[in-house]
Amino acid sequence: MKSYHVYMMTNESRVVLYIGVRNNLERRVWEHQHSEIKGFTKRYRLHRLVFHETFYQIDDAIRREKELKA
Repeated sequence: MKSYHVYMMTNESRVVLYIGVRNNLERRVWEHQHSEIKGFTKRYRLHRLVFHETFYQIDDAIRREKELKA
């Protein structure tokens, strides 16, 4: 069964917070930690995973992501 993950990343000083959704959390965290993704997460060095939830329906994961961002 496929799973989807809502996750939060922050920087070392825990000043900036990033919320996202992915189906492969382990790979995505690795990409963040190795600055593989250009843009917001690379600029603010968001390397620390601080929270995640697992869902089995993409709609549920997206709904939760929007809820957290609000």
